[in-house]
Amino acid sequence: MQFTASTVSLTVDDVAASQAFFTGHLGYAVRHAADGFASLSRPDAVDVVLLARGLQVLPPEQRDRHADGLILAFTLDGGLDEQEQRLRDAGIEITLPLRQEPWGECLFQVTDPNGVIIQFVEWVTPEHD
Repeated sequence: MQFTASTVSLTVDDVAASQAFFTGHLGYAVRHAADGFASLSRPDAVDVVLLARGLQVLPPEQRDRHADGLILAFTLDGGLDEQEQRLRDAGIEITLPLRQEPWGECLFQVTDPNGVIIQFVEWVTPEHD
């Protein structure tokens, strides 16, 4: 088996709001869009599909679900603090400020207008006592 792409589908209340957040602040481009649907991509990250909650093309058991409890994480190769400042300067609330975990993960989080948690990560060598 060989995968040719990876996509995460997020069911949200307001597709346009998440679409604007991903394209305006995360560098995604719109590949396809229709009422209640947007397919977003960027060459160096997983594709994102936004689906309107209640969309009739979804199976009945999935229609009213929401992208809650999911963390969409992006790993950066340097510049994590600059990205946090860039988003802060753009008026984006940093919902989890930049911090370093004991295992070497530096991270911060923002939340898009539909409550999708987006985490930015950079791995460093942990300091040992």
